Amino acid sequence: MTKFKTKNFNSSFQHARKGMRLVLKSERNIRVHMVLAVVVLFLSLLFGFKPLEICVLLLTIGMVIISEMLNTAIEFALDATFRNRYSILVGMAKDISAGAVMVASFISVVVGIILFAQAGIRTFL
Repeated sequence: MTKFKTKNFNSSFQHARKGMRLVLKSERNIRVHMVLAVVVLFLSLLFGFKPLEICVLLLTIGMVIISEMLNTAIEFALDATFRNRYSILVGMAKDISAGAVMVASFISVVVGIILFAQAGIRTFL
């Protein structure tokens, strides 16, 4: 064990909450994702989504937010390691992690379109 290892379960949650606050303060994109997530979940209730459909939405929203948080962590780690010096490999790693966020976002949009289209069809039939 290292001296940096958390000592108990409660402190693990404190570090996790600190991480959430940090990413929400420092990253505009995750704030946009969070606002859109709330809007989508509210609309899903208005459209009368079934519990399974809401679960699918929650999983896709979680995938986007987790990928955004991992992207941010990778960026911070690389910036700290390379002291903000330019490196082609660091740039490539950052671009790849940003691409992962984009893929997760596109997938979540497609899932949302499918679910909302299906709910819309159910509403009009």
